[in-house]
This record gives sequence, structure tokens and C-alpha cells, in this order.
Amino acid sequence: MALFGKKKDTAKESAAVVKETPKKVAMPTLATNHNLASVIKSTRITEKSVGMSEQNVYTFVVRKDANKFMIRDAIKALYNVTPVKVNIVNKVAAKRLKGSRGKMVHDKGMKKAYVYLKKGETITIV
Repeated sequence: MALFGKKKDTAKESAAVVKETPKKVAMPTLATNHNLASVIKSTRITEKSVGMSEQNVYTFVVRKDANKFMIRDAIKALYNVTPVKVNIVNKVAAKRLKGSRGKMVHDKGMKKAYVYLKKGETITIV
């Protein structure tokens, strides 16, 4: 069955095949194969994050291999709210100078997630 073949019978056969294909079934949104509780390590409570929480933006420290979809599903499952948007910031580990004597200190890296919620929805962080 070539694309520009000379046979005209193939159109009837392909139409019969299209009718026999099954319909797609909607999958549940939280059916995942990873542990949602382990995606979020902790909430990040700083002066900036407390100020941003007034605009319905919450900050979390997440696993290094977590992506936006995993974070969204974890927030839905743990806090029963629906995130509108998720932004991720990856802070790379580095060696930095500390103090006046120039001592080298290893600064640990982390991955932060900024989770934006709808107006009226809140997350209680104790």
C-alpha cells in the first residue's frame, strides 16, 4: 500500500480499519508510580517566602530528580489544593570563601519549588 499507489481499493480497506480502533480511556490524575510524600522534603520558611505566601505563592525544598508534574501531584495529594503554576529553581552546590581569612566552605545545593495557588486556597504551614 503505497501512498501514491495506482490502486483505488485501499481507501475502502483503511476506512474499515479506522472504525475498529478502540477509544481512549481517561487516566486518573494521581495514579503515579512514585512516592508522592518523598517528593517534597520540607517547606522553606524565609523572609521572602513568608512575604510571597500573602500572594498565594508557597516555597518548598524538593528532591533533586523531581520535576514540575511530580511536584504538582504531590501538592494535590498532601495539601488538597490545586496548583496553578509551579516554578523550579536549582541551586548548584559550590565551594565558597568564608570569613576574612579566606577559608573554603562547601555550600550544599538544593532544588526549590515555587507553587502558585488560586485565590482563596491556602496551605497551613506550622
